[in-house]
Amino acid sequence: MMEAQKVAEWMLEEIEKSQCIYQDDVVDFLVKSDSEHLLRENADGNLAIGRQVLNAFKNLTQSNVVWVKPDRYWRFRVPEDEPGREARG
Repeated sequence: MMEAQKVAEWMLEEIEKSQCIYQDDVVDFLVKSDSEHLLRENADGNLAIGRQVLNAFKNLTQSNVVWVKPDRYWRFRVPEDEPGREARG
């Protein structure tokens, strides 16, 4: 069973390796590592990453990672990104 901080660190390592990480891949990783306690059900009834993990990840990557909402993934910030956590793509 994993802790939120360890998952956040794994997410950052994946971005370093692959340039981005998709929300679905994090959900799959948590299911496969028997860590469903770190997931929640979203409004559509799908599994989503729980607050604990998202908060730990945000603390780890506040200034250098952005969320691309339409495609549901995180990536490193680039100079063209607007201030804030969300990016356009």
